[in-house]
Amino acid sequence: MKVLICDDERELRALIGFALRQAGYLVIEAPDGERALELVKSEQPDLVILDINLPGMDGFEVCRRVRGLSQAPVMMLSVRAGEDDQVQGLDVGADDYLVKPFSPRTLLARVRALLRRHGGERPATLETGILLLDPDVLTVSLRGASPLTLTPLEFRLLQGLVAQEGRTISAEKLVTHVWGSRIGPDRQQLKQLVHRLRQKIEVDPAEPTLVRTVAGVGYRLVASEE
Repeated sequence: MKVLICDDERELRALIGFALRQAGYLVIEAPDGERALELVKSEQPDLVILDINLPGMDGFEVCRRVRGLSQAPVMMLSVRAGEDDQVQGLDVGADDYLVKPFSPRTLLARVRALLRRHGGERPATLETGILLLDPDVLTVSLRGASPLTLTPLEFRLLQGLVAQEGRTISAEKLVTHVWGSRIGPDRQQLKQLVHRLRQKIEVDPAEPTLVRTVAGVGYRLVASEE
């Protein structure tokens, strides 16, 4: 399942995103309301986590517009615990309201409860072209063959590539998706992780056809039969 996080605090987005990725969810991020609405249209997330205090268009207005685009549940975040904000959030279509600060454990419990009420609890299998990913057991199946077991890092890398199949993803975005932060792991560690993944899923790892390098930019997954 895909979760959209909209918050102008990069550090908080990274923290929430890391917790969700660790739990097996696909995560997309937006720093403001305009970008969030674009992603709701293009990515069709299963859940939206939305901060109230956004630059420009506030979270209440974003939530109201999301409701015109999607039936995905919306969880609103705020530093204010007042009843007025919670009532206003519910009035514009929010499904839940979480007060900052909160623990990743509490967030995950609320996310699962929301998804359970809307017909889904655990991340579903993800399929594109010849690949089928199962986040419950961290496996990938190619062309219906027996599942291959991946490490958590390998799985998150492939999961991020599958979510944008056919598009080039920058190394920086992949690092953030896999490790949850731009600080720490670098391009060389990502390159090593890509190498290990190719050893498992490519027919010829020396001439990869699935996970392709885009020189100077990042990587692109091509999983459709050609």
